Amino acid sequence: MSKVTEIKHPLVLHKLAYIRDKNTGAKEFRELVHEVSMLIAYEVTRDLQLEEVDIETPIQWTKCKTLAGKKIAVVPILRAGLGMVDGVLTLIPAAKVGHIGLYRDEETLEPVEYFCKLPVDIQERDVIVTDPMLATGGSAADALTMLKAKGAKNIKLMCLIAAPEGIKKVMDTHPDVDIFVAAIDERLNEHGYIVPGLGDAGDRLYGTK
Repeated sequence: MSKVTEIKHPLVLHKLAYIRDKNTGAKEFRELVHEVSMLIAYEVTRDLQLEEVDIETPIQWTKCKTLAGKKIAVVPILRAGLGMVDGVLTLIPAAKVGHIGLYRDEETLEPVEYFCKLPVDIQERDVIVTDPMLATGGSAADALTMLKAKGAKNIKLMCLIAAPEGIKKVMDTHPDVDIFVAAIDERLNEHGYIVPGLGDAGDRLYGTK
């Protein structure tokens, strides 16, 4: 069964408050999303495998730990997921980046695919999927299905905020995918938006309305 980790670090909660604030402008919003994404990525990568290497310090030789060479891919769900990518790459600059394009049908609230471009060796990589909002869970569930169809195996989902409905959807359809979020909110409203939420993450990231 998948595990849900809610990141309750004081810095995450502090920055998330300003992300939620409707008066926060696009520039500051993007910067805050970058910073919170980096902090969440710290938790997402906590179980990366290490190997022991010999290092010569200015004093003497010693044994240290480095990453064991496992390849990582970051796959944002377009377009809002792009806002989280640089935060992950700040910690893991060697990661490859794929893209999955889905949009939500305003009538049915169901996701529609329009783009998918992934690293050719996606099946060999640990995959971190980014999407600021886990609302109905439909887009995330479909993105995860697409990734598995391409051969991805070890996948984690990284979001800013989630509704219980979205978490349940992902856990029901992809019980092998762990979920990392900065906050689990109350519910979805009648329009499929997270309450209290932060509005439309894509619009707020890119200044569109």
